[in-house]
Amino acid sequence: MKMNEIMIYKLKIALGIFVLFSLLVTKSMAQQDPMFTQYYFNTQSINPAYAGTWENTGFMVLGRHQWVGMSGAPTTYTFSLQTPTSSQNVAVGLNLIADIVGYEKRFSLNFDYSYKVKITKKTTLRLGIKGGITSYSNNLTKYTGYPGDPADPLFMSDINNKLMPNAGIGGFLYNKEFYIGLSSTQIFKVNFKDNYSNYSSSGELQNFYLMGGYVFDLSEKLRFKPTFLVRSIFGSSVVVDLSANFLLGEKVWLGANYRTSDSFGFIAQWLFDNKLRIGYAIDYSVTPLHSFNYATHEVMVTYELPPWNNWSTPRMF
Repeated sequence: MKMNEIMIYKLKIALGIFVLFSLLVTKSMAQQDPMFTQYYFNTQSINPAYAGTWENTGFMVLGRHQWVGMSGAPTTYTFSLQTPTSSQNVAVGLNLIADIVGYEKRFSLNFDYSYKVKITKKTTLRLGIKGGITSYSNNLTKYTGYPGDPADPLFMSDINNKLMPNAGIGGFLYNKEFYIGLSSTQIFKVNFKDNYSNYSSSGELQNFYLMGGYVFDLSEKLRFKPTFLVRSIFGSSVVVDLSANFLLGEKVWLGANYRTSDSFGFIAQWLFDNKLRIGYAIDYSVTPLHSFNYATHEVMVTYELPPWNNWSTPRMF
């Protein structure tokens, strides 16, 4: 296949994925996905096609404490596992997310399936699906000091513990130097019910993600990786994450991050033997909330089981 034919083929695939996501868009209003500063190593939580990109078994754990010092501030914990299968082109994964905001508790369990398609000798496209359940509860009767009439019916009863099905889809195109992905974590058509004590999948906002990054070799001991993540919450807003990261001596990542109209922060990651990675990020709010908290802190650990992948350099994303 000639080079121009390959480029046309790639564009058709990307366009097809984009159209597919556009057709799935429906309006909803309620809970949105948690956000992460180290999103480019936590991609599987928002894109099932990322499962299998490591080419071997590995896991990631991440804890995020947002707006430390504020009562009821969001706290999120996530665990991801991915592994290849006996089928050369198939990989599977597992995602657990616990998200707590005040008295609101949301726990998600999802399974990922991705299929590999070789675009060129060096470039791979993975297509993935995600399916699972979400448990949701909110003790509304415990809230005090909220604006409005204390007899507000929305706060007169708790939202019962509910189990709701969930599904998502994604595409992830990558090689050693770059990646670009498109995904949605909620593809069900939903409408919030009038009975607030009977919370259902209508409480789950549709989140759409466009992500990408590129690695530049500045020297033998220095690499530069800019990345972006665009999150579109239908019926609400668009948030853009931009980051710039430098890899020093293939052992330490140092970088900075900016989230539009929300925060800026700094990132540091340490690599041990190309298997163990420990990362830390701190965010400072640029909203009026900055006067009421001590920043946001995020810790991440990834580990890959032997055998290590065939790439001779540390994983870039």
